[in-house]
Amino acid sequence: MIFTADPTRLALLAGLSLSYAAVCLAPYLRGRRRRRAARLTAAGPAPAWIVAYASQTGNAEELAGHTARTLRLAGIDVRLAALAELTAEDLRRAERALFVVSTYGEGDAPDDAAAFLGRVMAAPLALGQLHYAVLALGDRAYGQFCGFGRALDAWLAGRGAASLFARVEVDRSAAPALEHWRRQLSHLAGTSDAPDWSAPAFADWRLAARRLLNPGSAGAPVYHIELEAPDGAAPHWESGDLVQVAAPADPDQPREYSIASLPRDGRVHLLVRLHAHTDGSLGLASGWLAAQAGIGAPVALRLRPHRRFRLEENAARPLILIGNGSGIAGLRGHLKSRALAGQRRNWLIFGERNAAHDEHYREDIAAWREAGVLPRLDLVFSRDQAQRLYVQDRLLGNADEVRLWVEQGAAIYVCGSLSGMAGGVDAALEEILGRAALDALAAEGRYRRDVY
Repeated sequence: MIFTADPTRLALLAGLSLSYAAVCLAPYLRGRRRRRAARLTAAGPAPAWIVAYASQTGNAEELAGHTARTLRLAGIDVRLAALAELTAEDLRRAERALFVVSTYGEGDAPDDAAAFLGRVMAAPLALGQLHYAVLALGDRAYGQFCGFGRALDAWLAGRGAASLFARVEVDRSAAPALEHWRRQLSHLAGTSDAPDWSAPAFADWRLAARRLLNPGSAGAPVYHIELEAPDGAAPHWESGDLVQVAAPADPDQPREYSIASLPRDGRVHLLVRLHAHTDGSLGLASGWLAAQAGIGAPVALRLRPHRRFRLEENAARPLILIGNGSGIAGLRGHLKSRALAGQRRNWLIFGERNAAHDEHYREDIAAWREAGVLPRLDLVFSRDQAQRLYVQDRLLGNADEVRLWVEQGAAIYVCGSLSGMAGGVDAALEEILGRAALDALAAEGRYRRDVY
């Protein structure tokens, strides 16, 4: 489909076999780009192809990287960029753009795409020269499946851009949809030698320990789980990363959990809330990890980098860590990392039901307080008083200090439930800082969320 917009190329290739085209297309594209670059010297260089991503947990960014490498294999010079980095002028000057975007919650754009929505999608823009394709990542468990990918596709078409092929929608990393996208790229790039995109294989880790953290709680049971790597393995991960667990009852739909430990702990630590359905049956993954698998049993697991929730460039900044429930797992990983690095400007705001039963990792928190790693701590237990209080209420009650920490360069990390907590925290931060400032923090990588 790429050739329909270029009659010269179509005429050139009409009499050639597909195999010859695969060999010759890449040098032809290189020559065409050189000629185009010469014409645009006065305006400065512009890439013929853009691969842009908007990612909440890192999947879209990873797939965008694979996409760019596939095109480069054919000699195509590609600009790989976060959607937030693109300007209207970038799109006006590009010939081809491939968008790999996820959807956050009920149809929303990922946090890091906010700047693009406000700066580019809200502006009048004609893109009649642009040919594009969209890979939309989503989860059919939500009502607005692939909502942002669909909205972006409609916006591009409404600005006159031409679709290279129909939007590809992916339900929770489904392999057939990703393979379809890869085949389309192979046709575009003029090569069938596309790299293998298969994810790292699952390995059998060992369930080494399990303990109930909230006996007597009014909420569902929460278990601390420890897993040991296969014999001889020395896996590496960073705080903020995830694991995928493939339960025996449904190995094709792995569940993701935040890692609550560091490699130096020797084991992957997870915090798993046991989910029970109305009929009494247990969640496939949580039931397996928290109740059904015996100690010593193999657990199919693989590590997954979560670049959008790592510390990285925020490692030297003050941190405001906000979470509820099992979200303390991802925050615990960060606090362990901060303690190891000697970083002491940390403020934890954590919420649960009752102090008597639900203060997960109480001993760790006390140790960080004593060591000076956690100079500011706010624990919010919603059912310990007549009026329900949540972490967003504690934020609003400390608005001046939140603003001061942000002015001093702090980054904000939020981990926990999407329903209720994440939206409430976002609204509170908007009231405290203003929407524009909060969006700017997200674009800068200083407002990061791992919510589910």
